[in-house]
Amino acid sequence: MRAVEGLIVRGGTALIEGELRGADVVVADGRIRLDRGGVQTGLSIDATGLLVLPGLVDVHGDAFERQMMPRPGVDIDIGLALVETDQQLVANGITTAFHGVTRSWEPGLRDAANARRLLAAIEDLRGELAADTRFHLRHETYNLDGEDEIVAWIAARRIDVVAFNDHMTGTIKVRHRPDKMRKMVERSGLDAAAFDALVERVSARADEVPGSIARLAAAAQSAGVPTMSHDDMDVAQRRWFAALGVGVAEFPMTDAVAEAAIADGAPTVFGAPNVLRGGSHTGCPDAAQMAKQGLCSVLASDYFYPALLQAPFILARRHGVPFAEAWALVAENAAAAVRLADRGVLRDGLRGDVVVVDARNDMRPRVVATIAAGRLVHLSDGALLSAA
Repeated sequence: MRAVEGLIVRGGTALIEGELRGADVVVADGRIRLDRGGVQTGLSIDATGLLVLPGLVDVHGDAFERQMMPRPGVDIDIGLALVETDQQLVANGITTAFHGVTRSWEPGLRDAANARRLLAAIEDLRGELAADTRFHLRHETYNLDGEDEIVAWIAARRIDVVAFNDHMTGTIKVRHRPDKMRKMVERSGLDAAAFDALVERVSARADEVPGSIARLAAAAQSAGVPTMSHDDMDVAQRRWFAALGVGVAEFPMTDAVAEAAIADGAPTVFGAPNVLRGGSHTGCPDAAQMAKQGLCSVLASDYFYPALLQAPFILARRHGVPFAEAWALVAENAAAAVRLADRGVLRDGLRGDVVVVDARNDMRPRVVATIAAGRLVHLSDGALLSAA
């Protein structure tokens, strides 16, 4: 039998079948090989004293927007922004990333033209990016004029997740408070009066929104594209989305919504920064408490990529969540929520996504090496690498 060239991670403590145990992990032909038979390992990573874990799966991250527009009105080339983001992803152990791209009724950073550019750029750059980078469409439900194009994107399988967002309702509530509106107005490139007039025109079509959501949900279900409801305000709203086949509750706004979603068999997604900071910055449920109670299925990086690595260690150290269960929130459960059955655990034949973590200081764990689809894409200490 032909010997297969591979890479071996030696001497570490690996998370396998829900347990941490000493084991070597081999990656060959882009796949995990726990049985080394038939593999000629050309390179070795010394993981003595380190954890060897499945690569992180980030189902919702939009921190790349700060690479694209680091200051209001300051635009950076999309390609450069995505490449720089990719380096940050793998340095934090994220091997699968769903970029949360908002297609809104707003002009500026989140308008239709920008969403088109981002979609095209992700497709063009996929071969160059280290992380498996995918398109998570954050569809603003009042963006009624975009429906036909989004249906076409879904049919062509150009997008990987559709999330239904409604930031119009909240905007209407605070539209007469300049302190609350300032960020949206700056991001849009409009002046305050023009933005207020836009809100007036778009919100006047509220009666059309439920039908549009139903049509888009049906299109996604037909194409096998996972769907999420974002910021469900109450149980009735979550169950309305569930009846449309929208299978994931993303950032439930109350404990009751999370409880109902889990009871109905829907995964729930909360923000890893919520765990990192010790609570929500907007008064929403405490993600750590949700995890302790079994009401959080998945953690996402949301607006800060490093939080995804840190959160499982915080859950284990401060909140008594078994580490294997905590890591599943950012790997196995996350992959399952977006229907990726080929990753999220260290198992023979699955995609070779492996992260080596130095957690000896568990207050600040850091990634030593990241392997994505069998390629060594990040290494912080070259002394650990040698010929096998």
